[in-house]
Amino acid sequence: MQTVTPRGDDRIPLEDVGAAIREGRGLHPAHLYRIVVLDDQFNERHLELSDPVPTARQILQAATVSSVEDYSVYAILSSGDFEDLRLDETYDLRGRGAERFVIFQTDRAFKFMIDDRQLEWGKPSISGRVLKSLAGVPMDTYDVYLEVRGGGQDVLIRDADLIELSKPGIERFITLIRDTTEGLMGLPEADQRYLDSHGITAEMISDGPHTGVVLKQMLVPAEKFNHLATDLLVILPPGYPDIAPDMFFCDPWLTLVSAGRYPTCADRPHEFLGRNWQRWSRHNSSWRPGIDGLHTMIKRIEHALAEAK
Repeated sequence: MQTVTPRGDDRIPLEDVGAAIREGRGLHPAHLYRIVVLDDQFNERHLELSDPVPTARQILQAATVSSVEDYSVYAILSSGDFEDLRLDETYDLRGRGAERFVIFQTDRAFKFMIDDRQLEWGKPSISGRVLKSLAGVPMDTYDVYLEVRGGGQDVLIRDADLIELSKPGIERFITLIRDTTEGLMGLPEADQRYLDSHGITAEMISDGPHTGVVLKQMLVPAEKFNHLATDLLVILPPGYPDIAPDMFFCDPWLTLVSAGRYPTCADRPHEFLGRNWQRWSRHNSSWRPGIDGLHTMIKRIEHALAEAK
């Protein structure tokens, strides 16, 4: 049935909130506003609301849940963070930068950390697939690990695995790009040219199917760490240089002189080719294929070392 707009009514029939966010514009006045709602397994469906400033109750009613008081609603912000909406709290779709909302049938939120961000989940368990979705990483090229404190080996979480969040303490997860680089026999020409022009000695090494490059005795900020220089390991992901490396590793390990401890998120070991490397959990949020390369990673490492606390 065709929608007839009354004379003098300049509203469009339907406004897609996600399209407006992607186009970087405000919402057009409309009769209906389309959002995306996800369940606790991240299955999506579209809802259409007549109000651009709905309450969580209105979102739940549009989703036709049986008893709205038994549910919680979270807005998924463009940063990837979750914002809890109270049942009768309004949420202005016109300026909040969110098109997706997740609905839980629960009365409790469970906190956890992933890639150094704290999030909440409305169920006592969560799957590896959902963790990847929340982290915003590609399903087929990244793995997610449960961090084991106290020197234990981090645990690989497969897509179908369920992790309990109801245990005492906050579970911590990290995502890592799968570090196999089949067929890469040497560094790209642009990388080698940069290393040569800056006097950096580098060695490509392989540990089984995994390939990395070691930057030899790189200087670190003077008087900040317990060493003046360290070897830096960068693991090259599949598809490099079109795909970004993730994190970096040091040997010898660096300790902050002023604090007498390892820097934040740099206290975990990573074994590679018989050496016990210090893993620095610093994740890349953007990468420009054809432009970025090893020089980009080196600058990010320099910044991470300078800003370490």
